[in-house]
Amino acid sequence: MQKITAGKERSPQLYTPDQKLRRDNSVWTKVQAILAPLQFFVCFVSIVCVINYLYTGNGYLIATLSILFKTAILYLIMITGAIWEKEVFGQYLLAPSFFWEDIVSFFVIAFHTAYVLSLILSLMDAEKLMWLALIAYFAYFINAAQFLIKFRLGRNNKKQLAQIEKEVVI
Repeated sequence: MQKITAGKERSPQLYTPDQKLRRDNSVWTKVQAILAPLQFFVCFVSIVCVINYLYTGNGYLIATLSILFKTAILYLIMITGAIWEKEVFGQYLLAPSFFWEDIVSFFVIAFHTAYVLSLILSLMDAEKLMWLALIAYFAYFINAAQFLIKFRLGRNNKKQLAQIEKEVVI
């Protein structure tokens, strides 16, 4: 069997029809849809707190608490994201469709964890801890951009799947 595509090249699909169905029916998709913007908001608030501390020398406690809260949400979204990936793709991490996002996520987790360990073990002074948090946030924004691009591809993939259903099969 050969599909007629009218000479159009298609980008690789992010989801197979079965994966898309599992994605659309997964409670973890809804959880991710709530946690992702929450984490984004908490990150921005935390950045303001960290920069305030670095600029004024005041507000160390609130900046530290904001970083710890951001880190807790990150751990939560990473765990639920791995469960989502297992449900949709059949493996907890490094599914081909999200391989590079997962790789960068490891660095994001590593930077955030380094902050928490450095805080607990008093490995850095307050200013260095704040700079480490900003580095962790920079990595997070790279990772968030990756996921936003995939989200957009997923929406385009929805359109592609509809188009495939309309194509003539010879």
